[in-house]
Amino acid sequence: MLRAVAALGLALTAAAAPPEASRLLLDAARSGDALVVVGERGAILRSSDEGDSWTVSPAPVSATLTAVAFADDALGWAVGHDGVILNSSDGGRTWSVQHAETDREASFLDVCAVDARHAIAVGAYGLFLATADGGATWTPRRISEDDFHFNRIVRTPEGVLFIAGEAGTLLRSTDTGKSWALVPADYEGSFFGLLPLADGGLIVHGLRGRLFRSVDGGAGWEDLSTEQTGLLATGVQLRSGAVIVAGQARTFLVSTDGGRAFSPWSPLHTTAVAELLELKTGGLLLVGEAGITRLTAP
Repeated sequence: MLRAVAALGLALTAAAAPPEASRLLLDAARSGDALVVVGERGAILRSSDEGDSWTVSPAPVSATLTAVAFADDALGWAVGHDGVILNSSDGGRTWSVQHAETDREASFLDVCAVDARHAIAVGAYGLFLATADGGATWTPRRISEDDFHFNRIVRTPEGVLFIAGEAGTLLRSTDTGKSWALVPADYEGSFFGLLPLADGGLIVHGLRGRLFRSVDGGAGWEDLSTEQTGLLATGVQLRSGAVIVAGQARTFLVSTDGGRAFSPWSPLHTTAVAELLELKTGGLLLVGEAGITRLTAP
């Protein structure tokens, strides 16, 4: 049983929480009205009731899955270690292998489903593969002179793509990933995510609690870092406009002014968080070290 969920009085029944729901889980995404979560040892879970219950989707691999994304209600991809790329055409119910590597260092860390034909997978040591045919073929490319890890790829509502990675790496593409330009950032540590805001701004976050905001598409950045020093792995903007970022070492930060300033938040959650999603029924879905957890939003 999930420790944090039980502590919050949100304990799920055994039928609602299969054993995979308490594994290390690393990403979550929406597929229409369903939620899909992935994690260690090929774990894939799906919920059609906003996280009240979960079913296991059989995975064709045992490798750890690090990210999942959907282009529409049906078509999606999951990626992970051993260069694995999985594809689903039924909203995450079933999955097949589209790509795998024999090189153990070929680990994907994120995937972006641009549309039904275009997707991009990124990962360790500058790993970058793209498809323009729905995954029938995946083409590797080198988009940076360095071999820094690409930790996250994000598409803004305007269609601009950003990659966040090691050593202050920020890359931007305005042509669906055909070309990439370096985005200046006055920081040499690793970035682990980038969050587009409703007002068009951007929040980028990373090591040691570092947090920056841009209001001009990344041309300039304002340092919003607080005294918190935990790694910031993920962020979400709620329908209310509040922004939450979270990660390791029990670190939660919240902004109530649209991402202009952040302060510590102390929910009843004591383990590392890898991904946050806002639930349609209210509250937050967390995945991470404790598996699947739900929290009341601040």
